[in-house]
Amino acid sequence: MTRSEGRVSAPAHTPAHPHHSDLAGLALRARAGVPGAMDTLFALTRADVARYIARRVDPAWVEDLTQETFHRAMRGLPRYAGRAPVRAWLLAVARHTVADRYRSRERAPRTEPVEDWERALGPGAAAPGRFDEYLALVSLLENLPEERRTAFVLTQVQQVPYAEAARITGVPIGTVRSRVARSRRDLARLLREAA
Repeated sequence: MTRSEGRVSAPAHTPAHPHHSDLAGLALRARAGVPGAMDTLFALTRADVARYIARRVDPAWVEDLTQETFHRAMRGLPRYAGRAPVRAWLLAVARHTVADRYRSRERAPRTEPVEDWERALGPGAAAPGRFDEYLALVSLLENLPEERRTAFVLTQVQQVPYAEAARITGVPIGTVRSRVARSRRDLARLLREAA
């Protein structure tokens, strides 16, 4: 992956959206150190990662957090075994990157009045008062099997349409719906047990 002044740059040409198994193969080649594989993987998935992040943070943070997500993904690539769809794996990395940014802001001294937070975070971002609920949800989601967690996060948290979630994960739309329904049931049970 090309870096200049700490930034990760994608190749000028971005190929069409490949199937998730093509991305998994590409990620495994990048893990093996095949020249250009990481650049191509970055180019093919950058828009998805940036769009995911943009729904959750101040617009001024999007580029920085997208870069940080890919730097973390590069560091974590040796542990990627190809079992999860690459986009879902990258979005999980992005989720942790966003959460870490909010955690670091929570530790920093507050410099704006609370009523200005919604404006500062931008439309669609989680309100600071609900961040603890977000962390609790993340913790509960870790208890779900990976394929159900992926389906639930894509459709219920990221608001990805079911058809798009089916394309991303490479399963029929009915399977996505079933996984989401089972996840809801399991999460409700976990919430009852935690109460």
